[in-house]
Amino acid sequence: FSQRDHRFNIRLFNQNQGGKVMLRLNQESIKKIEAIVEKEKGRPGPIKLMLHEVQVELGYIPFEAMEKIAEATNSSVAEVYGVVTFYAQFTTEPKGKHIINVCMGTACYVKGAQGLLDDISKKINCKPNATSEDGLFSLDATRCIGACGLAPVVVVDNKVYGNAVVNKDALKTIDNILASEKSDNTSVS
Repeated sequence: FSQRDHRFNIRLFNQNQGGKVMLRLNQESIKKIEAIVEKEKGRPGPIKLMLHEVQVELGYIPFEAMEKIAEATNSSVAEVYGVVTFYAQFTTEPKGKHIINVCMGTACYVKGAQGLLDDISKKINCKPNATSEDGLFSLDATRCIGACGLAPVVVVDNKVYGNAVVNKDALKTIDNILASEKSDNTSVS
């Protein structure tokens, strides 16, 4: 099959390798990567800088970006991939429009983070550590975020919500996003 996905500026296609779906970038995304590589290639420590900028621009780091960065820095693709997988901030999978993190550190976990994660997962129809099929949400069960005094903690689009089992502001924010997106979709139809 072949399908255009406008949310991520990618083309999905079947590679005939056990039905594995691979992501291919469109020309616009490739040009963005090339501009980033060209701008950063003479600076010290360019691999991490380039990876960061690609992720900011595209929302994730596609394989094509790793190839171009490797070529520009005289590194192997394996070395660039090693940097991507070493740092938790980098992702090789496209993220949703709204990113939700539920801290699963010890303090958060003992104060009900698992139940919160399960409730949010059902609410947004997205499994933990995945992106919803509609591309609206990414839900991540994260390691300790360092806000143990506020446990349990939920982060929605970089806004921290503490004591999230009792304080329902994080869930209200998610409900507001769902309502807003639903009204946006019905007004477009």
